[in-house]
Amino acid sequence: MAGTAPSPTSASTGRTRNLVLATAASVAGFWAWNSVATLGAFYTQNLQLNPATTGVLVAMPVFVGSLGRIVVGTLTDRYGGRAMFTFVLLASILPILLVSVGGLLSSFPLVLGAGLLLGVAGTVFAVGIPFVSAWYEPSRRGFATGVFGAGMGGTALAAFLNPRLVAAIGYFPTHLLIAGVLAVMAALVWFLMKESPGWTRNNAPVLPKLLDAARTPVTWKMCFLYAVVFGGFVSFATYLPTYLRDVYSFDPSGAGARTAGFALAAVLARPVGGVLADKFGPKPVVIVSLTAVAVLAWVVNLQPDGEVPAGLTFVAMAAALGLGTGGVFAWVGVLAPQGKVGSISGVVSAAGGLGGYFPPLVMGATYDAATHSYSIGLLLLVVTALVALAFTIFGIRGRTKARVVPA
Repeated sequence: MAGTAPSPTSASTGRTRNLVLATAASVAGFWAWNSVATLGAFYTQNLQLNPATTGVLVAMPVFVGSLGRIVVGTLTDRYGGRAMFTFVLLASILPILLVSVGGLLSSFPLVLGAGLLLGVAGTVFAVGIPFVSAWYEPSRRGFATGVFGAGMGGTALAAFLNPRLVAAIGYFPTHLLIAGVLAVMAALVWFLMKESPGWTRNNAPVLPKLLDAARTPVTWKMCFLYAVVFGGFVSFATYLPTYLRDVYSFDPSGAGARTAGFALAAVLARPVGGVLADKFGPKPVVIVSLTAVAVLAWVVNLQPDGEVPAGLTFVAMAAALGLGTGGVFAWVGVLAPQGKVGSISGVVSAAGGLGGYFPPLVMGATYDAATHSYSIGLLLLVVTALVALAFTIFGIRGRTKARVVPA
């Protein structure tokens, strides 16, 4: 991450192209990262899994991808976004192929182990935040990180396309296609992407930087909030196909299309959250988001009947979570000390991923097959959102808008 933001003149020529490339790389990474979750019904049937075991399987890439963001965010400060984007995309190819082999062999251990390795694809987010932040002045970093965050639309792409691709061209060719997209995107990044003119390599040892980020109070405040809003998005995006199958009896394609709609709503809302945070400050945006999440989680728990009421509820939930993710990461850019955005964003994004790791496990473990109910998990989300809301209102003080001067 740059110590100073680039001047408007030097940054204007390349910032749009590099923001687009970073977002496209994130789409590819999220598509691969969510590939196991979107085919949860396939694995449940072919590997004869129960809901709890399916929850473990779909959560594995999330777990490793979350922890890996801590290191990858810090390494981006040292090696730059171009190198780290390329590395993450290429490193995701072998795991996606191993997942496909495990599915063909009906081997649960192989799919589980490959899913762990596939977590590397989820670290793409920790590369992009410091990379795009370096291209924009502080007053527009909410916009930049919000647009880049829309790369989580790769989850929508995976949810919509993967079940249909498996039905159309087969299970193994679908994974070959994803691997090919990763390879092409890595080549585009390597040959077309450039670092911000204001970016300077930070050669400080990784461990001291992480310890320094851990000692910064704002890190843990943002970790908690991001674990709720982004973790909520990840957990819904990964487990929603299973939820829709169990509660509303959708087939894999129908559940995938609706999960894609959920993810798309969150993707569109994220940049809006960043822009509103630039204009009004992140705190009001996060307050609105968490209030809506608490209310809507309660409504989801009531299992609204009918396509329109249920669909609108889930879309509104996605929009609330997307708004919150944009607001929280805009807040990171405002509160993070100078020169620490990369390491702090890596830790915060890891917390967000981990926030999405546990809910699928809880949902699978608490599912009531007799009543087709996930009430316990959803009520826990209501309580968590209310606690986060109280913490946002009373527990976070300091700057609420971006610095006027570059940082």
